[in-house]
This record gives sequence, C-alpha cells and structure tokens, in this order.
Amino acid sequence: MNTPDYLVVGHVTRDLVGDGYRLGGTATFAAMTAQALGYRVAVLTSAADDLPLEDTFAGIMLRCVPAPASTTFENIYYDGHRRQYVRSVAAPLGAEHVPAEWRAARIVHLGPLVQEVDPALLDFFPAATFIGVTPQGWLRRWDGTGLVSSQPWASAERILQRADAMVLSLEDVGGSQQELERYLALARLAAVTQSWQGAVLHCGGRCVTIPAYNVPEVDPTGAGDVFAAAFFIRLRETGDAEEAGRFANAAASFSIQGEGYSAIASRAAVEERLRSGELRRAI
Repeated sequence: MNTPDYLVVGHVTRDLVGDGYRLGGTATFAAMTAQALGYRVAVLTSAADDLPLEDTFAGIMLRCVPAPASTTFENIYYDGHRRQYVRSVAAPLGAEHVPAEWRAARIVHLGPLVQEVDPALLDFFPAATFIGVTPQGWLRRWDGTGLVSSQPWASAERILQRADAMVLSLEDVGGSQQELERYLALARLAAVTQSWQGAVLHCGGRCVTIPAYNVPEVDPTGAGDVFAAAFFIRLRETGDAEEAGRFANAAASFSIQGEGYSAIASRAAVEERLRSGELRRAI
C-alpha cells in the first residue's frame, strides 16, 4: 500500500555548521518522529541533488521536487544574539506535486520554512483529513542579504479555519504577544511551545500548561517539530488535547538529549517516560 498514515509537506534544509552542514527542517524531524512512533510516513519536499535524502529517509516515502539549490540556513551569533540567514531556497510545493494515493493520508502536516507551501493545499485533501500546521515559514521573510525577520501571516484566517491543530512558539512571531494572540483566537486548538517550560494548550478559551521533563539538554534543534508531530499523532489517536500535550512533551524530551534527529525515541520509550519521567517544577 502506498498511502501514508502521516504526510509532512515542507523543505528539508541544509543547516550550515562549522565547515559542513546538518540535514534539518520540520519535514525531517517530523517524518523521523512519525516513523519512530510506528506510522507509515511520506514526505513532500524540494531539494537539489546535493542532499542524501534516499539514505536519510530510509523506509519513508519520498517525493522530492527538483530544484537548483536546497533551502539553506546559517545562524551567526553576535554578542550572544542569533542572526539567521537564508542562503538559498528550493522550489515551491503545491497540490500538483502530491501523488494521488497520498491524498488519503490520515494526518497531513503542513510545515513551511520559507513560504514554500501553497495554502491552497488545504483544499486538496478530504474534509475528514486531520490537518496540523506549524506555521513558522509563513511568518518569516528575509532581505537581500538573507537576514531573516518576522512578518504577519497573510493566510492565517484561511488556514486556521480548516486546520485541526497548530503548534508554534512566541519566537515564531518575533516575540509579539499581540500577533500570537491573534493567531490563537483563530485556531481551533493550538499548542504554544516554551522550551524548557513545556507548552501551553489553547482551546475554547481555556489555557492548560503542560510541564516539560527534567532532562539534560544537548541540542534543542528540532524539538518543536518533534513535539508537533507527536502532538498531532496522539491528538488524532485520542481526541484528548491534554493527553496529546503530555505525550508530545515526552517525545520532545528525548530529542533534546542528542544532536539533530539522532535521539528521536520509539513509542515504547516515550510511553515509559510518561510513566516514570521527572517533570520540571514551575518557577
């Protein structure tokens, strides 16, 4: 069967580090998480042929739209402050790139990084499809030098009317609490990730804090994407947002204990942490 349980749409990325790069992007971390949790996974992305995608995504269905360059990010630090640059961008992703059999995926995760995901993709999937969004790429712009800054989400109302759940952070909206509140008001259900403080769920006017696990942090890269994939999966399985939030925090707690996607944990490990892991105390 070529129909995935979990389809993630967005660019894989070359994240420049030192003299080389690491493979990153929401599509990478979310796909690895869904696979580790036992799902049949598909990735719709775009990249040049300089990325070893077939090896990286072993056991995952892959549709890669050819591009002259892969989406590439570079982080430069000045006096402890990060400046993020976009060095190159791969091709846009639209409904015409989705294989017909993928249209029946149970969960579709739209995870743009550089405005590459066409909002019209929402109309391509049946009404019963669970749609999860991590909108950081719709909230991002960059200037002629590649320097990244935040921008308002032009298609927020259209997308959030259809999406079943959204995961984002205050950093995604450039630290603007006002912008964050606007998107939360439009969403059916949203989880706002807060790094070591865990996450806050917003649904029907209620806010529920889900504490994080007390584990040593090695590399937080991708933890929000791991959280999102685990959250969407458990929410689709149970219909219980708080249960999904706890499950997602447990999954993300493994991710930060290793570099890149190397520490993404199995479902059995996540369930064991739910039973016996130590939660961080609120400060």
